[in-house]
This record gives sequence, structure tokens and C-alpha cells, in this order.
Amino acid sequence: MTLVHRLRPFTQTIFAEMSALATSTGAINLGQGFPDSDGPPEMLAAARDAISGGFNQYPPGPGLPELRTAIAEARLRNYGQFFDPGNQVLVTTGATEAIAAAVIALCEAGDEVLMLEPFYDSYPAVVAMAGGIARAVPLRPDENGRAGLDLDEFAAAIGPRTRLLILNSPHNPTGAVLTGAELAGIARLCQEHDLIVISDEVYEYLTFDGTTHVPIGTLPGMAERTISISSAGKSFSATGWKIGWACGPAELIAAVRAAKQFLTYVSGGPFQPAVALALRTQEPWARELALELAGKRDRLSAGLRAAGLEVWHPQGTYFVMTDIRPLGETDGLAFCTQLPHRAGVVAIPAQVFYRTPGDWSHLVRFAFCKADAVIDEACERLAAMSR
Repeated sequence: MTLVHRLRPFTQTIFAEMSALATSTGAINLGQGFPDSDGPPEMLAAARDAISGGFNQYPPGPGLPELRTAIAEARLRNYGQFFDPGNQVLVTTGATEAIAAAVIALCEAGDEVLMLEPFYDSYPAVVAMAGGIARAVPLRPDENGRAGLDLDEFAAAIGPRTRLLILNSPHNPTGAVLTGAELAGIARLCQEHDLIVISDEVYEYLTFDGTTHVPIGTLPGMAERTISISSAGKSFSATGWKIGWACGPAELIAAVRAAKQFLTYVSGGPFQPAVALALRTQEPWARELALELAGKRDRLSAGLRAAGLEVWHPQGTYFVMTDIRPLGETDGLAFCTQLPHRAGVVAIPAQVFYRTPGDWSHLVRFAFCKADAVIDEACERLAAMSR
């Protein structure tokens, strides 16, 4: 192969592979996490107006001032965090680019980057691009099906070369929202070991059952070492717009900007004023979306249990993790590859989100950010497969 060795494990994302399988088989796609309905009409109209109004050339490199100000206002309003929109807020091409630029900017070759396992699949890939070494700490389900963190395991994973932590809460793919005790323990260890935290908070609005998202950057001693990252994609059902952002201390944001400017330079000009409007006026829409998603979670979870799967209980996000062993299956990749043919449904094998996939090959992730009728049809197909 001509591809450099460190990127050979990442030649194709599982999402592209499984979405292509859904298309070729006509299966219901509960794999990739994108909704099948659009965001708030006012936001969509603002994007159309921006296109008609001439916002079609390069916006400023750090992002439109209007959007950076709206991002800062939202962080202050929701979490009490103050960010100067001039030098502490950066607009990026989705949260994925913000995370990639942060890792590339802050990780020296040979540095270790810690993450929670399972992890979003881009995390180890960007660590490899930066020449770093990915380390992971597993989340494990408790008796209630909630994925939790063992702080002793977390502490043991920190070594002399550990420089960064990529933290994801609400967590994809388990749907866990870190507790106050878990966050406090992580914060203490990050300060003891002088770690910089890249906090992926793209599901910040999408929590259920009264569970509240608390940004780790709000904890004592963490503001100066945390880059808080989010996006409009999940909050406002506009995943194709790829408008994300990073907020943090000026020196850390300057480092992220130095890398970002040579990745995409700028991001989606006509979408930026629309996202600014959404952050200022459409948060009630996002909160309502969270209530709808909680119902969809319950709908899909019930169907998965009826089909014979063991279900983890998500507190947020778009996703539910399942254990396929009650069906007599142990290989999630083989199961998901055959599932479109057996049941006409696509899911994601969770082993692609683990450093040690063999230990977790019995787990499969399903997305519930779909219309109720789509979820019901998928559940009927799965139930018929298990009969």
C-alpha cells in the first residue's frame, strides 16, 4: 500500500460502508446518526435569505462575528461560561474538524491522547494523523444499563506521555451522560497531570429524563485547560451543514485556529448567519427535539428488547447500544453485515469504536433519530428475524 502505515487502519469509515449497504439492499438505515427531518423552519429560511442576500463568498477565517457572538451568548446563557467572541471562539467545519484541528495543534509526535471507550471513530484517526498514540478507558454498563466510568481505571491509564484527553459527554455511542462525581474525578486527575481537555459536546441539548449536561470547563480549575466543542448539526438537525465551533482560552483557540486554517480555511458562509439565528431564538425547538428523541429512544428500545436483544439505557444522544448474545450471536461485524439481508435493517458494529474490538464484538449500535413509522417498521423486521 502507498498509504502511510499509521493511517492504514482508517481507510474507510464504518458509516460509509454500512450506509452504502443500506442503499444497495434497500434496508432501513439505523446505522448512521442523521435525522430524517430538517431543523427549525426559521433557521432554514435564514439560510435561504443569506444565499439570496449574497453570503456566498469566503466568510472571515475565524467565522462570522455574528455567529461567534451568538455562540458566546449561548455558552454564557446556558452554562455561565464567558468567552470573548473575538479571540476565544472559532467556527469550524463541524465538530469533527474542531476536534481534528485541536489534536493536530496540541499533540506532539509520541504524545498520548486519552479517550473514553467506545469512542467516536474519528478520534483515533486524528491522533494517528498527528503522530500521537491513542489510549482508552472503557465505559461499562451498570445494573441499570447505564454506561459508567471507573475513575481508578481512568487514573491508571494516565502515563508520563499523556498530554490530551478527548472527552465526550453526552457520549456517543453509549448515550451516557457523565455524572457530577465522574466529572469531578476527571477534572481532579487532569489538573494533577496537567492534561488539556478537548470536550466534545455536540449532543449538549439532547439529554433525557431530566439529565443535565454539565460542561467540564465549568468545573473549578478547568476553564484554562479545556476546549469546548459543539455544532449545529445535532442540536438543530442540520448535519449536512457542517457548522461547528470551539471555545476556550485565547492561547488554545489560537493554536486550534493555526491548524484549522490549513484544513478548510473557512466553513459554510450562508449557513453561519442561520446558525446564529438558531442559537439566539431556536433553543426551545432543540429542547422539544430532545423530548421527541426520548420517546423515540423508548420506542426503539422496546422493539429491540422484543426482538431478543439486551439494551443499554441511553441518557442522551441519538443512539442505543445492544448486546446480541441473547440471539446466539457473538460477532457484531458479521451480524451487521448480514442484518440488511436477514431483516432489512442496518446497524453499526460497536467493535469499531474500541481499541480492543475482540472484547466488545457482541455489541451493536442502533440510531433512533428517525420517524416513528421508520422505527416501528425496523422493529417489526427485527422481531420477525428472531422468530
